[in-house]
Amino acid sequence: MSATPEPIQPYGVRISWDDLPQPVRDWVAGELGKVGEVRPQQGGFSPGTADRVRGSRGSAFVKAVGESLNAHTPDLVAREIAVLQQLPAYAGAPVLLSSLDERIAGERWVALMVEDIPGRHPHVPWQGHEVEAALDSLARLAAEPLPETVDLPALEEDMAGDVSLWPEIVADPPEGLDPWVVAHLDRLVELSAAAVPLLRGDRLVHTDIRSDNLLVTGDGAVRVVDWPWACRGSAWVDSLMLLFNVRVHGGPDVAAYAPRLADLGASEEDVDVLLSALLGYFVHAARLPAPPGLPTVRAFQRAQGGAAADWLRERWGDSA
Repeated sequence: MSATPEPIQPYGVRISWDDLPQPVRDWVAGELGKVGEVRPQQGGFSPGTADRVRGSRGSAFVKAVGESLNAHTPDLVAREIAVLQQLPAYAGAPVLLSSLDERIAGERWVALMVEDIPGRHPHVPWQGHEVEAALDSLARLAAEPLPETVDLPALEEDMAGDVSLWPEIVADPPEGLDPWVVAHLDRLVELSAAAVPLLRGDRLVHTDIRSDNLLVTGDGAVRVVDWPWACRGSAWVDSLMLLFNVRVHGGPDVAAYAPRLADLGASEEDVDVLLSALLGYFVHAARLPAPPGLPTVRAFQRAQGGAAADWLRERWGDSA
C-alpha cells in the first residue's frame, strides 16, 4: 500500500442553488418542470453550482457559474458544452441535455445540464478494485483513435506551457523548496524538457482525471465526467493521472499497475518525464496567489507537488 497522506480538501467553495439568479433557475424549471429537490455536489474547484436536480418532468445534473465569481470559469463551462456536443459514444460521457449562455443583469452566466448518472465518487484512500475499474474505463477511452471530425485541441499544444516551467523555477526558486527537489534540479529540468512530444497522439484524453471527476456506478464500473479539458493526445496520460491521484490520496501500491501504462505505450522513462514536468507545474502554481473564487486550489496544488516529488523520490530509490 502507498502511504496515506495527510487529509486534503480536493475541492473548492461553491455558491448554492439559492444564490443563482432567478433566470437561471427558471431555465432549469423550463427543462425539468417544477423543481422538487436539489442535492449539492462536492468536487472540482469551480465557484459555481453543481447540483443534482429533480423536477416534475425529470432529473439532471446542473452546473452554473457567473463571471463575477471568477472571470475565466464561464469560458471553461462553455468549453465543456462544446466538448460534450461532439464526444463519441465510447467516451461514456454524460449526455448533454441543455445549455445556457446569457447576460443576466449585466453579468454573463453559463450553465449546462447533463444526464444525472447514478453513482458516487471512488473511495479515498483509493481501493484496489476501484483503481482497476477506473483503469479499465480509461483503457476503453484509449482503445481507438479519436475521429478526425471531433474538434479538440492537441494535448501537446494545450499543455505545453504547463509542462515547461522548470527553467522559470530555476531562475526564481520559491521559498521553502523541497531540499530533495533542489538536489535534483538538473535531472528534473532535463527530463521535463522532453515532455511536450510525449503528449502527442491521436486518442481522446480527458486530462483532468481525479477521484472527483469519476463516478462508480451500481455495477462497479466507472464513468468519467467533467470534460472541459478534453484533448487529442497520448493514450497513456489519463491512466498516469489516475495513478497519480492514488498517490495523492493514498491507496494500493501504484507500482503494481506499471504494466497498464506499458500496455498503453509508456516506458518507465516516459513516466519519469511527465512526473517531472507535472512536479514543475505544481511547484510553480502553488506559489501564485489564489485565483478569485478559488481559495483552496493552491493548497491542493501544493499537496499534489508533494505527492509528485515523493513518487519520483521513490521511483529513483533516492532518500536524499
